[in-house]
Amino acid sequence: MKPAEANRTGRILRFAQYAFAALGVLALGYCVAVYVNARLFQAKAARNFQRAAARGAYPSPAPAPPVAPPPPREGAVLGRLRVPRLGLAVMVVEGADAGDLKRAAGHIPGTALPGESGNIGIAGHRDTFFRPLRNIRPGDSITLSTLHGDCHYKVVSTRVVSPDDVAVLYPNGSDCLTLVTCFPFDYIGSAPRRFIVRAEKTA
Repeated sequence: MKPAEANRTGRILRFAQYAFAALGVLALGYCVAVYVNARLFQAKAARNFQRAAARGAYPSPAPAPPVAPPPPREGAVLGRLRVPRLGLAVMVVEGADAGDLKRAAGHIPGTALPGESGNIGIAGHRDTFFRPLRNIRPGDSITLSTLHGDCHYKVVSTRVVSPDDVAVLYPNGSDCLTLVTCFPFDYIGSAPRRFIVRAEKTA
């Protein structure tokens, strides 16, 4: 190889190294920003939730009015989900799109709201807030807290389904909680299946 060609090749290689290094720094910065934003949101939402609960700012509603109240707005904090044995504690917001699930667990629209009767569906990312669910087992207790009080559930089953199996979210005649996350937990990329946790209300 001639000296001129060698110098040109060397410059191209150095440029490629710098470009890849810059891309790596940008990708790392994005991941850190998403993580920090989620943690800050969780901390702020938890503080506000605790203050409102302590003040009793939202008393239990009176008997059902003739007109149903409007649904909660997208991104509104609805409560907090806890699985004590797993050390899982996460705030729950309304909505389950990508933006909602980056910073919290999300209530799945169309299912019963936290605190209501019926099948409550809550989704979360397998690589962040719902990662501890890989170790959940029947008999584990789950607490779903709202400003109207706590609801307690016991895990009765887990299963893996296809993404289009939405029947797990249908009303089934009982008061239950359905947690949904992607599966397998260690899959790289968009996971092909869904991990379902079903818990029945105990109190």
